[in-house]
Amino acid sequence: MRADRLVSLVLLLRQHGRLSAATLARELEVSTRTVLRDIEALSAAGVPVYAERGRHGGFAMLPGFQSELTGLNHDEALALLVAGSRRGAQAFGLGSALASAMLKVVDALPENYRDTATGAAQRLLIDPGADLLSRRLVAEEVPDGIVAEVRRAVLAGHKLRIHYAAAGQTPQWRTVDPIGLVTARDQGYLLATRSGADRTYRLSRVLAAVELPEPAQRPDRVDLDRAWQERAVQFRTGGEQVAVLARVDPTRRKDLVGTALAVLAEESDADGWLRMEVTFQDSRHAEWALWQLATHAEALAPQWLRTSLRNRAAATVTRYGTDPDMIDARPAPESG
Repeated sequence: MRADRLVSLVLLLRQHGRLSAATLARELEVSTRTVLRDIEALSAAGVPVYAERGRHGGFAMLPGFQSELTGLNHDEALALLVAGSRRGAQAFGLGSALASAMLKVVDALPENYRDTATGAAQRLLIDPGADLLSRRLVAEEVPDGIVAEVRRAVLAGHKLRIHYAAAGQTPQWRTVDPIGLVTARDQGYLLATRSGADRTYRLSRVLAAVELPEPAQRPDRVDLDRAWQERAVQFRTGGEQVAVLARVDPTRRKDLVGTALAVLAEESDADGWLRMEVTFQDSRHAEWALWQLATHAEALAPQWLRTSLRNRAAATVTRYGTDPDMIDARPAPESG
């Protein structure tokens, strides 16, 4: 509806300041011509929207303008209620605050929306606790006091001192400039810089945290989604990774790609199988991934991986090549 779009346009300008017509069109999913018509309609209605010319120009609201655009329609309320079912808030220590906010949202709804919105939200589920194979998706626990301290430093823009236990290392104190918090697959991460270098810390490995009074050295604005993607690329292309050349049954390609860090090359063999070069986090990761595919894949290189898989297969044959009744058989004790 156009009325909802006009409300959204005003809120975007209030929250972000000056925005170009192209940016507004992208956010509202309309054409720039529609945005210009909406701006004209707002001006005609007395809303103080003005245009700034030039290369960095755009549209903005007069400073100090306040509106009473606080009503929620049914779909907006439903979106909030469904979002409230996500477990990301737990990773950031906001679970109780989110539950309280959801109660306030429901209470603020008009009576004719309340029952239908909450009823509809019960029929939509995001990120359940287990997949179709009943594998539990367990989020890592982070003490509320620690995550609250991290969150305060992130939002206040202050430096943060953390006692961090990196994998396989002795816990150490380090001072970082926090950029933002990200939750991925129910794991919470702190994106930060340390001495100017990008760093990513898993919240569950933070043993203690102290917000410092000094301001953090970081940009005023950040695109967390882009930053996370860049960190993911750095992770996939760095460290002690293992490159594997393997032949794979095409019906199991998705399984291999789903466990690998990256696919470096891929081509079809004469027999229809795929010859793929993929990377894994380390040797254990590579061996586990190829073992899961059983006879639907063959590791061609490196040789140590072929040897390891052969030894594992031989041990399995030995284990299952003996009758279990013979293993448990014991000579009966002689009678006195």
